[in-house]
Amino acid sequence: MKIQQVAEKTGLTSKTIRFYEQKGLITPPHRAENGYRDYREQHINELQMIRRARLVGFTLEESADLLALSRDPSLRSADVKARAESKLVEIDEKIAELAAMKTTLQALTQACPGDGDAQCPIIEALRGDSELGELDTSSSSCCASETESPLTN
Repeated sequence: MKIQQVAEKTGLTSKTIRFYEQKGLITPPHRAENGYRDYREQHINELQMIRRARLVGFTLEESADLLALSRDPSLRSADVKARAESKLVEIDEKIAELAAMKTTLQALTQACPGDGDAQCPIIEALRGDSELGELDTSSSSCCASETESPLTN
């Protein structure tokens, strides 16, 4: 089966399928004499599993690990459950961060008159010279490579 047919069946783009192949996430498809990839049902199943894992919050690396686990004859559901429970904790933490960000942003937008005046409480708070108080930037993970994080209250 050609890549376009696989894309239609999986809901992924051809580019994504080639990317997953290049990263070694799926079993390499057979190449026909003309060089075209020849995908099988196995590839559809692998791609759908990766897509579904991504839809419930697993990273690409975690999705690849889950796919590898699914191929392992010594698979234990306890191993998969532990990964899923860990992901749930991460999701709950992210939800808490987003809720705090929303609360902070709501307070800032309520403090801003939104008129033609140049004074803007939102800009002042982002600069750190606001009378609204300090914004807590210590608990979020938005910018993992930086020391500062997004605004949280």
